[in-house]
Amino acid sequence: MKFLSAAIIAATTACSVASTNAKPDLGIALADTTAIRTDIAYLASDKLEGRLTGTPGNDSAAAFIARRYGYLRLRAPYPGYLQKFVARPAAAAHMGDTAGLKTQNVVAILEGSDPALRNKYIVVGAHFDHLGRTTRYSMDPEAGDAIRNGADDNASGTAAVLQLARMLSIHKPKHSIVFANFSGEEEGLLGSQYLVENSPVPLDSVVAMFNFDMVGRLVDDKLFVYGTGSAAELTSIVDSANLRILPALNIQGGGDGFGSSDHSSFYAKNVPVLHFFTDSHADYHRATDDVEKINVAGEGRIVNLAFDMIKSLDARPARLSFIRSTRPSRMGPSSSGSQVYLGSVPDMSAGTVPGLKLTGVRAGSPAEKGGLAAGDIIVEFGGTPVTDLQSYSDALYSHKPGETVKVVFMRDGKRMETTVTLGTRG
Repeated sequence: MKFLSAAIIAATTACSVASTNAKPDLGIALADTTAIRTDIAYLASDKLEGRLTGTPGNDSAAAFIARRYGYLRLRAPYPGYLQKFVARPAAAAHMGDTAGLKTQNVVAILEGSDPALRNKYIVVGAHFDHLGRTTRYSMDPEAGDAIRNGADDNASGTAAVLQLARMLSIHKPKHSIVFANFSGEEEGLLGSQYLVENSPVPLDSVVAMFNFDMVGRLVDDKLFVYGTGSAAELTSIVDSANLRILPALNIQGGGDGFGSSDHSSFYAKNVPVLHFFTDSHADYHRATDDVEKINVAGEGRIVNLAFDMIKSLDARPARLSFIRSTRPSRMGPSSSGSQVYLGSVPDMSAGTVPGLKLTGVRAGSPAEKGGLAAGDIIVEFGGTPVTDLQSYSDALYSHKPGETVKVVFMRDGKRMETTVTLGTRG
């Protein structure tokens, strides 16, 4: 399809914040930048106090998203589109707070038009929670209890998903689409991990997941699209779509599907993923991340690009060829300078589970070669007890690449052990 030029899109950036109860105009299947700004302005308003998981502001954001899906008459797999759960942040649990946070994901389904493909699903998602007034995880603790509104992180991603829901409702896809808005991401991907463990559709019927996290600060046309290495066909789908928008974006990224956002929860379940991201900035996790700094025209271009990718994937009758990562992740050294590598992917939603629960292991890694797998709980590493992520990290980084160490772990309630030869981080 043809898209409006950047000049036309840029001309629609100004607007006043409309009523959050107003029914959205279906219009045509092009990103509505006025609606994008309106949605971000409401989600990042002081009224919602930063949408911290477990707070009234977070609940209000969920209700707002649910109303939008209701206006589009999407199917609700849960009452009111709300998948309620109790988030149990590991950090809080290890400080003695085991009550958890009552919260909810927001989930809606657009039924596919093709009888042969409507039982296969594409997930389009973003987290809607942020930091609220807390200094935990903030980059400006000196600001005290100031509201951290999270316009880019991640009202921008939430607005992108709402736009794609509108656009795809107009141009009916062959596959069914699951729109998923996650709570608890800032606490450790808790909402997306809950959803994949309690999915409204069979996970083996999900062909791909598109994740939008911080897509509101496009600068110099540079967009990161991570996860193209999670399926053989994704690089071609991304590049081809980019050639069809005007003007093309400078797309960077690549890599496997693990990362510090909600797509990682799906990749750990063998689902190909793409993660859209316009890079970090000086307002990240600060009280200055407000709607006035959003590049609305740029986000509109990203939404149009993603729409083209989704439609290209939707036109394929065959599934993508999933690829498990065989390379160590490119991460910096620990504070001690160690480059030791095991290949474990921690489950940040494990809460009060003693030890380090794994949500997955990287293909070809020392962890996989040693027989470790998703669901295992490491309780001892190299003779050092492991009670949480911090004690695990301390134990791991006390060793060097090439050393062979004993790992004790729990699997299905049984205490087991293995030996691993540690590698070097890429």
